[in-house]
Amino acid sequence: MHALTAPHWGALRDGDAVRFQVWAPACAQAWLLPEGEAPVPMQSDGVGGFHVRHACASGLRYRYRLGEHEVPDPASRWQPDGVDGPSAVLDPHGYIWRHEGWRGRPWNDTVLYEVHVGSCGGYAGVERQLPALVAMGITAIELMPLGEFPGARNWGYDGVLPYAPASAYGHPDALKALVDAAHGLGIQVFLDVVYNHFGPHGNFLPHYAPTFFRTDAPTPWGAAIDFECPQVQRFFIDNALMWLHEYRIDGLRLDAVQAITPPAFLGQLRDAIHASVAPDRHVHLVLENEGNTASWLGPSGYDAQWNDDFHNALHVLLTGEAEGYYAAFADAPETHLARVLGEGFAYQGQPDPRGHVRGEPSGQVPPRHFVAFAQNHDQIGNRAFGDRLAATLPLPRLRAALALTALTPMVPLFFMGEPWAAREPFPFFADFPPPLDAAVREGRRREFAHFAAFADPQLRERIPDPNAPSTFESSRLDATAIDAPDAAPHVRWFTALLALRRALLVPRLSALRSAGAEVIGPGAVRAFWQDREGRIELVLNLGRAPVDAASTGPADGHYRSDDGADGDAVPPDTCRLRWWRSP
Repeated sequence: MHALTAPHWGALRDGDAVRFQVWAPACAQAWLLPEGEAPVPMQSDGVGGFHVRHACASGLRYRYRLGEHEVPDPASRWQPDGVDGPSAVLDPHGYIWRHEGWRGRPWNDTVLYEVHVGSCGGYAGVERQLPALVAMGITAIELMPLGEFPGARNWGYDGVLPYAPASAYGHPDALKALVDAAHGLGIQVFLDVVYNHFGPHGNFLPHYAPTFFRTDAPTPWGAAIDFECPQVQRFFIDNALMWLHEYRIDGLRLDAVQAITPPAFLGQLRDAIHASVAPDRHVHLVLENEGNTASWLGPSGYDAQWNDDFHNALHVLLTGEAEGYYAAFADAPETHLARVLGEGFAYQGQPDPRGHVRGEPSGQVPPRHFVAFAQNHDQIGNRAFGDRLAATLPLPRLRAALALTALTPMVPLFFMGEPWAAREPFPFFADFPPPLDAAVREGRRREFAHFAAFADPQLRERIPDPNAPSTFESSRLDATAIDAPDAAPHVRWFTALLALRRALLVPRLSALRSAGAEVIGPGAVRAFWQDREGRIELVLNLGRAPVDAASTGPADGHYRSDDGADGDAVPPDTCRLRWWRSP
């Protein structure tokens, strides 16, 4: 059975009734339990699936009785009372779209802005921020995962009902209103989706569909999902299609795909999405992949991959930190960053200092197929206190990092608040019930036991409790800060930076190719890109002394992150861009 011939999951409108479908191969029978009505027996399809057509109105709350368990619909479109409550039938046509003509934007136009919806005040809160974002030059917001999760606050990676937009942030139609408003302003909406695991609370699939999972391939989050099973393939393919068509999302970022086995599913998913999209519509697919599998990237594959190597090498240069995953870049951060700028990935099949081999050759992949960032939710939130670079670095050094991110011919991503140098932390937070809350709290503190700063157990006790409401509250972003007088100079600087990218790089992004990169001093690198229109040179100096970066012939234009005049010497904490037009 092919994935797209396997039955659908969930409650779908079917004329004047709703067709309820679930896969429960461990059960001999199944019942639909509509709230306020008698149980309704479901029919078996003979291969583990059950279905029934039942006349009901939108908004009906229901569960399934599968064996000994009464459970929500694993493909629930709406969970008004959270993961432990009943599911509800959602009217797919309940929202009237205002911007029917939207077809998206080309990938080359993309400047991503990553957002945690809860920290920004829910779907409506993000919608209120859109005009300010578009004024700065942001062309796409990327929402952290929205699948229903336990409690009222979560990063989103502990979701257990991936079809149901998080009820803590508002009604599903409020999410559609956010997407619609973004499209009206010319902003794309990307969504981070988690197809590699389910969270630790509220996932009932193992009770009635144990073959949804594999017992021979553990992951950091438990048993691996069996992507060779057609019903499983259908579950996730239909989920992606729901976001793209019912919610009109413009792009998906697939979380940690190295945990998806076999990886052939990524090809099935890509092909199903491409087949579903009209030729005149722009839909973009982005990977997070620790494996650095460069062969997935390109015109016939995925649009891009988050480039952790870019961040890790840059972070070591910025901060000098060398513990945790930064250890793999601490030996020669300048060399690693130069390789990233010249060839895409730093690790292309070489072992790191721990002997961990990862990556494929990436020098043939055009730079536009990589997403570059100086910060994101992981790289801030995986720190013990969730502190941002703006809270620890001098402003010139911070600006040099942002300029590098914006002015390479990769696609840039900025974390929420970064355009106005926000200082609010973004710690890891959750809302688990006992005893899971204690396990998560202690597990979080154990993660840092091998760091020198937290060798003393009493110091580890200072790490915020993920389940404490105050931990989440500290992450709330004061979006009004963008209009504060002290933020204005940085906002103007950031806006001008994106305007330069839009004018100089975006029209040429498809054609620009690396013309080499090199280390030119301690903490300093230089990279070149070339196309028929000319040559671009970028110099980053995070060392303690000026570096001589003389070029042949006067440039046709230049930019410096410190607003300084052009010259062969590049001062510390500066990113410089020069460009030459072809005759």
